[in-house]
Amino acid sequence: MGQTRVTSSGEDPRVTELRTAVSRLRRELAGHPAEFPDRGIAEDELAALDAMATSGAPEIPRLRRSLLLIAGAIGSVSALASALRDVRVAVDLFGEPPRR
Repeated sequence: MGQTRVTSSGEDPRVTELRTAVSRLRRELAGHPAEFPDRGIAEDELAALDAMATSGAPEIPRLRRSLLLIAGAIGSVSALASALRDVRVAVDLFGEPPRR
């Protein structure tokens, strides 16, 4: 109870999954040719998610806030839907935020 699995490298596999998903979405967003009004928001929040994952101890409420901002910023860009879904799945691995 209260224990977290770690990979052979000593990293939480949830963090590994988050880093992989964020990296993929960042690459796909960078390669997407269309400009859209909230692209900068998506890029900033992906950078924040990457920083949280790199620190190894992301805060669940902050993860979810970033996910919502990213989804709102790029949600209508269907070419990014699969990579966005992967980020959502990775964030979901951390569980629900504590109830207030």
